[in-house]
Amino acid sequence: MQEIILAGFGGQGILSMGKFIAMSGLEENKNVSWLPSYGPEMRGGTANCNVIVAEEEVGSPIINKATAIIVMNQPSLEKFEDYLLPGGIAIIDSSLVPVMPKRADVSVYAIPATEMAYEMGNATFAGVILLGKLIEVTGVVSRESFEKALYKILPPKRHGMIPDEMKALEAGAKY
Repeated sequence: MQEIILAGFGGQGILSMGKFIAMSGLEENKNVSWLPSYGPEMRGGTANCNVIVAEEEVGSPIINKATAIIVMNQPSLEKFEDYLLPGGIAIIDSSLVPVMPKRADVSVYAIPATEMAYEMGNATFAGVILLGKLIEVTGVVSRESFEKALYKILPPKRHGMIPDEMKALEAGAKY
């Protein structure tokens, strides 16, 4: 079972990132839960979501202790670092998070995802870059399932972006 918290500012694609992982789990006939949370400000306010992907039934969508976190801003790291279980994984957009976790009992992957996304020509790829590292280090879902999920979630007019989204996923996995 993977219990993942994704967090950042509204407008960074946090909730979509969670949907991508949840739908990927469904593609693999796994049990999933996706629980979004965002402030009333939406864009620019805080946003986070809990995603659980498991072979067994999911008892509750609420995560008290996470196996992994993905954070895209400093306030989110400060809020959710303590949710990580010992041995957990913190995947951090180092372009936007200057201070890394203080814990020595977790694995930290600092990736300049926002910078990488701009270099790829699309700022929205930052979240997918971080998801690439999550998939690489946890095996929560396969790349193939992720690609199928993109086709189901993204509107048809965005399907032309999916090959580049998959390149972003691969860039994050390899970083």
